[in-house]
Amino acid sequence: MISIQNAKTITIMALSLLAFQGQALLDNNALKPEVKHTKESQLIVKMVDQYHYKKDITLDNNMSKQILDKYITSLDGNKMYFYSSDIVTFDRWQNQLDELIKGGELKPAFTIFNTFRQRVQERIDYAIKLLDAPMHFDTDENYVWDREQAEWPIDEAALNAIWKQKVKNDYLNLKLVDKEPEKIKEILQKRYKLIAKRIGERKSDDVFQFFMNAYVGLIEPHTGYMAPRTSENFEINMSLSLEGIGAILGNDGEYTAIDTVVKGGPAELEGSLKKGDKILAVGQGAEGSLEDVVGWSLEDVVQLIRGEKGSIVRLQVLDKDEEPGVMPKTITITRDKVKLEQQAAQYQIIEVKSESGTRKLGVIDLPTFYMDFDAYQAGDPDFRSTSRDVKDILEKMSDEGVEGVIVDLRNNGGGSLYEAVQLTGLFIDQGPVVQTKFTHGKVDVKRDLSAEMAWTGPLVVMVNRFSASASEIFAAALQDYGRAVIVGDQTFGKGTVQNVLPLQALTNDQEVELGQMKMTVAQFFRINGGSTQNRGVIPDIEFPAAPGFDEYGESSYDNALPWSSIRPSDFTQYEDLSEEIVYLKKKSRDRNKVNFEFAFLEKEIALYEQEKDKKSITLSESSRQAKSEERKARKEARKAKREALKAEHSENKVLDEVVMVFDSNDTHKSKDTIEAESEALANQDDEDESSEEDEEAFVDFRMHEAARILNDYIGLKMKKLLAEQKVK
Repeated sequence: MISIQNAKTITIMALSLLAFQGQALLDNNALKPEVKHTKESQLIVKMVDQYHYKKDITLDNNMSKQILDKYITSLDGNKMYFYSSDIVTFDRWQNQLDELIKGGELKPAFTIFNTFRQRVQERIDYAIKLLDAPMHFDTDENYVWDREQAEWPIDEAALNAIWKQKVKNDYLNLKLVDKEPEKIKEILQKRYKLIAKRIGERKSDDVFQFFMNAYVGLIEPHTGYMAPRTSENFEINMSLSLEGIGAILGNDGEYTAIDTVVKGGPAELEGSLKKGDKILAVGQGAEGSLEDVVGWSLEDVVQLIRGEKGSIVRLQVLDKDEEPGVMPKTITITRDKVKLEQQAAQYQIIEVKSESGTRKLGVIDLPTFYMDFDAYQAGDPDFRSTSRDVKDILEKMSDEGVEGVIVDLRNNGGGSLYEAVQLTGLFIDQGPVVQTKFTHGKVDVKRDLSAEMAWTGPLVVMVNRFSASASEIFAAALQDYGRAVIVGDQTFGKGTVQNVLPLQALTNDQEVELGQMKMTVAQFFRINGGSTQNRGVIPDIEFPAAPGFDEYGESSYDNALPWSSIRPSDFTQYEDLSEEIVYLKKKSRDRNKVNFEFAFLEKEIALYEQEKDKKSITLSESSRQAKSEERKARKEARKAKREALKAEHSENKVLDEVVMVFDSNDTHKSKDTIEAESEALANQDDEDESSEEDEEAFVDFRMHEAARILNDYIGLKMKKLLAEQKVK
């Protein structure tokens, strides 16, 4: 009989032998730090110390432990590759990395990565071997797909057991969408080989970037190192300048995920794709097969999704928070160019019909704060910018007899600070707009210098969790001035300023190309002295947030800079809206009690809260099918109930009817796109129909409620005006 202690010794010896055998292979093809990386490491430490806004940064033993943990997590966050013995081996550096980084000694980082690369190849070889054996799905075992909080596998047998379940889950997912066994084997072999290939093709610059970001990412979330050629630059350039779907893609483990849906692009106009969606497969044309892309490189997926204007691409996607076994949905998008006109401000004119009559309102949809700097610098008098376009829109709205305006900043991640100030100036008289505090304590105040106001009437600003930076500056300024009622969700909370600083600027050696640092160098403050950092802008009237929104925002980062304050600017409030907001909030709450859309949202939030902490999924085919049917039945029941409630409340006088009468977006679809969309609708195959049979027509019920709030606001102001005239 072997004692527990002896068993552990044998296990460690076996793993040591395995590591020794693997090391021999690694030494022949190991990645090593380059001479330039030593210099870059030293320069990064110097740059952080001298220029970063956060001053209490100490690169010491405590941070060294955190760097090691973060680096290992960045490579194997789900604990699917490393053994516990690997982690024990790496721990010998836990109190040394601070001094090693200062001195530019990077061998430990590369040793860890080379071990990781070896472990990945071992796992992929094992996974592919499993595909040759028959698989059975009649036992009720569970696969733990989220292993972030699990222990590191102690030996090969433990890791094999984890991967056996992973492969079974991958196989079952494809089986449940009616793939044949041979096709499943082919798909998974390709998928697994691509994972190993992607890791195997990493360069020394990549390893250095991973390691440096484990260090600087601990300082605060918006500081990072970029190697001379990074995938981030590739993503931005590829997605915005070429024909495609209008989305920025990123990596989410073995998945390619949607990082940003570009406003005005084909994906945004289609309406189904959203941030965080994971792409499982891509198909060309309105019908036909879909190609599995799990495990593909980001570049290869982008190439597959791109295509000629007017052509059709289908994406099979999972929601960000869906567990692996959920049936994916298929989204059909007609490719088109993302034009400047589509990314620029758009507008709609809507009518709110109530018992007291019909009132015409304007909505300005602002996707970003933009300015055509090239045209501006070239002296073009007709250069495009946010404030210029919005001013033109406001003139058109005035001509149309609009009585109130909604500025929609939902999903607006920011952009030009200059344009945020200029746009604010269209709605206020002269005065400060935002304060910026820099690294060494200097405070700069950006002001609107023009006394001209393009709109003096009632104003509502809509925000959500993805409204950030310049959006928050604009919304906060109008809130502080009492110039607008802010409605929606708490904003992102990004109140910091980043500069991209080339390391080359700190050295006289111009022979070797070095990377860049994205560095936080300043912080924004409202004119009332408070910061938008971390806390964001709190709306005057809040709507229930969509399920999972609490996972986004500055406050979701462990190391985000805290909220703080400075002295307020000298400004004169336009109006005190506190009494109006109390009135409008009560009216909105009364509506929401009978507004079935908000009632459904509350139920969705409750359901999400029940499901969000589940870390495992059954590998029983019958149980998985039953759960899928249950989910489908729930959607169908919800859809039927929604229709019943819609009919029931159609005569409810509390809910004023909101009708769109004009949408400038309708003028931007190309002829090719319109024709392709019509063809796709006519030829939609069974696969697409089944994936969309329970989809409902999109209704922007938050916008409808914002319009009702603005309608109430206008009515209240008119009552006050009449009362004042009677007194006179």
